Amino acid sequence: MDLDIDHLRGWIGRQDSASEILSPALVRQFNATFDRTSRTVPGGIAPLLIHFCLAQPAEPTAGLGPDGHPARGGFLPPVPLPRRMWAGGEFTFHGDIRIGDEVRRVSTVKDVLLKQGRTGPLCFVTVLHEVTASGTPVLTERQDIVYRDTLGRTSAKAEPDAAPAGEHSRRITPSAPYLFRYSAMTFNGHRIHYDKDYVRDVEGYPGLIVHGPLQATLLCQYAADLKGQPPTSFRFRSLATIFDTADFTINASATEIGMELWTAQVGGPVAMEATATW
Repeated sequence: MDLDIDHLRGWIGRQDSASEILSPALVRQFNATFDRTSRTVPGGIAPLLIHFCLAQPAEPTAGLGPDGHPARGGFLPPVPLPRRMWAGGEFTFHGDIRIGDEVRRVSTVKDVLLKQGRTGPLCFVTVLHEVTASGTPVLTERQDIVYRDTLGRTSAKAEPDAAPAGEHSRRITPSAPYLFRYSAMTFNGHRIHYDKDYVRDVEGYPGLIVHGPLQATLLCQYAADLKGQPPTSFRFRSLATIFDTADFTINASATEIGMELWTAQVGGPVAMEATATW
């Protein structure tokens, strides 16, 4: 497939923004989804990465594509490759979001790159999200999105080694209600996370897919729980897919500079790897 990379790079510099007040109700829903507890009164510090649930793009239903994502060519470039995935990113934390804050997100397309993978073209789009709470900067996020052809998941390759257990490890069941709740909170219409017929018959996967942001949230929260305080920087990369067909684990091991973390389906390879520093 021919991609007009010069045309796609014309999207560099495009911006999108939105704002939303963090309510106690959303914090309660977030905590319920992740089986956590925290203060839910105005002024209380919000859970880590709850910004994924705030000020998200609200495309009308008529503007969605067949996969449940907004049709391409608006804020993000119209990459013609059929599969879009969250490849990784990095967070730098500047402060806390508090319940009752007006959270504002300003997103900018920073780069569009075309690379040749083992199975075909890969198009990488880098987006920078700058998040403020009541006017104060609290978070800078780099988001890496990759577009690829369907051949990338069907080509034969060596079976990867099973991931090791971490110094700390916890097992999680990716039930359909769990994935649906997270999709609902983040206003994410991507059908691979809740429509089993679609993900099996159209995308060709064996089950529902566990969200990349959900995995990143679990790992970042785990790092903060183990250390006793939130990290100042958190970097992560997606390597493999986790399905709802079996449990998965979140893992962590201390390093000289912070903590290495990863997710893995039980018996499977590392799915997301991350580094937290303080």
